Amino acid sequence: MDYMEKTVITVRNISKSFGKIRAVQDLSFAVESGSCFGFLGPNGAGKTTVMKMVYGKCARDKNGNGKMDIFGYDPAKNELAIKYLSGVVQQENNLDDELNVIQNLMIYSRFYNIPLKLAKKRIEYLLDFLELTEKTDSKIKNLSGGMKRRLVIARSLLNSPRLLILDEPTTGLDPQVRHLIWDKIRQLQKQDTTVLLTTHYMEEAFQLCDRLIIMHKGGKIMEGRPEDLLDRGIEKYVIEVLDADSMNQITDNALLSRVRTDKAPDVLRYYSDDRDALKYLADSCLKVGNYLIRQTNLEDVFLKATGRQLNDKQ
Repeated sequence: MDYMEKTVITVRNISKSFGKIRAVQDLSFAVESGSCFGFLGPNGAGKTTVMKMVYGKCARDKNGNGKMDIFGYDPAKNELAIKYLSGVVQQENNLDDELNVIQNLMIYSRFYNIPLKLAKKRIEYLLDFLELTEKTDSKIKNLSGGMKRRLVIARSLLNSPRLLILDEPTTGLDPQVRHLIWDKIRQLQKQDTTVLLTTHYMEEAFQLCDRLIIMHKGGKIMEGRPEDLLDRGIEKYVIEVLDADSMNQITDNALLSRVRTDKAPDVLRYYSDDRDALKYLADSCLKVGNYLIRQTNLEDVFLKATGRQLNDKQ
């Protein structure tokens, strides 16, 4: 994706502690204008805390050399200025269930002191943009989960933000709604909106993010373009064995030296850059229908980097 090579967010060596818990540890990153920058990591990795520090809802630790520049502002000093140029979609929908769609948006527009005539015009545009025009007078409690999520995104765009912060925007949505939201995010980027995204969907990160960080236990363990993380972070191919107990023992040491074994509770995986080696392993040791050979993906990179075991916060 082509976008302006202009850095609009610079974060250097920030940390955040809650008592004895280090939620974020010495994190640094930079974001270009009009790009989508993603944060991946297990629950409790610190992703949401980073987002909150960016738009000033959560203050970074004062000790140390941490610095933040968000479109020329420091959240520690200019929280309100950053909020005025940002749109935030939190994990929870937090809509007013007793009001209808347009009432929810009109009330929110007052927070930004948007004149009534301009607010009505902006709301009409956003409802059309998120394909909600037919639901203008519907009560929130009568909307589907996907409609509520699109409405929250519409609300976050009322002030025409330069920065859109999306905290797991498509969790729990069906594929059709997810792809619609992806398309809208891409359209916003073409208008030079900068996007910060956290997600649990590896495909979402791969499709949308120009760059991303994989976080674990508050720290950064990998950063780069999704394609580059695939190239340098994982082998090209993998066999997934669905019933490891039924396979023949591998006795070829030369073959074993060309594959990496990853044992999970229910699935055994063999990784290699040599597809022929995996094919030979399958033909000699595995039963037809008991395995799958595929190209590796961002989820494989993620699990290799963070581990397959749940941490104590998940």
